Amino acid sequence: MATRRRLSSVPKTPPKQDIVDYAREVIRAEAEALAQLPARLNGAFARAVEMVLACPGRVVVTGMGKPGFIAQKISATFASTGTPSLYLHPAEALHGDLGRLVPGDLVLALSNSGETDELLRLLPAIRRLGAPIVAMTSGTRNSLADRADVVLEIGPVPEACPLGLAPTASTVALLAIGDALAMAVQHRRGFSPEQFASLHPGGALGRQLLRVRDVMRTGSRNPTVRWDVSLRETAAVMTRTEGRPGAASVVDAQGKLIGIFTDGDLRRLVQRGEVDFARPVSAVMGKSPRTVGPDDLATSAAEMLRHSQVDQLPVVDDVGRPVGLLDVQDLLAARLLG
Repeated sequence: MATRRRLSSVPKTPPKQDIVDYAREVIRAEAEALAQLPARLNGAFARAVEMVLACPGRVVVTGMGKPGFIAQKISATFASTGTPSLYLHPAEALHGDLGRLVPGDLVLALSNSGETDELLRLLPAIRRLGAPIVAMTSGTRNSLADRADVVLEIGPVPEACPLGLAPTASTVALLAIGDALAMAVQHRRGFSPEQFASLHPGGALGRQLLRVRDVMRTGSRNPTVRWDVSLRETAAVMTRTEGRPGAASVVDAQGKLIGIFTDGDLRRLVQRGEVDFARPVSAVMGKSPRTVGPDDLATSAAEMLRHSQVDQLPVVDDVGRPVGLLDVQDLLAARLLG
């Protein structure tokens, strides 16, 4: 009987549609938390942007519990968009990790309530180090806000949790304000696509911004011959070149590109029975080859290779001199072709 009483006290699982409706209410609550944020941005936000731009050190982002996870994401966003940053765990900072903070750093502290004990205990030590403090919190009347130089308010945000306790809508609001701050700083800093790519060399975003100069073959890996060199010497140059790209750029007496000779050209000569290794390469080269510049996007060059169904593209400078060679194997290695 006791077992039956315990089981009968367990609430019945709501129908699936009720659960979906409830989930929609959670999302609406979080959307409402975001919708009221633009009106809360004011001169304090502008001051925070200027403080970050003037910071000679790093933006040290800190928070406890769920806001701590949001702090880690905000710190990562700053770091990936040109603002040096790190995350500092408040409790660990109280036990030695405060040494991560150095003169010139700025502290961005997150707490919805503004009463997080570990964070408040850390603030006097931060002050002694001379670091300015920007608070992200619910309002201007709490312990964290009282100790901060600038306060970024998210407002009183009702949580989407059925108990009204678990950080949900408030953490979404903290994240949005953090993203807004990082993006405003990036905008004011004039952070370029090239700078973004330099910080994302291994990802798809970085690959999209690679330039031809980042993947082309140069120097001794860029086979180049004069127009009057024999076919025999041209083949020897291609064979000796490191990586054997299977092509050689052909230049005139002034060093300007006038053609290209490839392994494919040599195979076609063999098939037609027209191989004469004593002939000058200019007599059998491909004339007016497609070219790219070193500052062109590598993705655009990859598309040119794909559509033209060729394996190499000479890379020329502003006056038409071959300064590199783009080979399909290098684009495959850079995962620009699949």
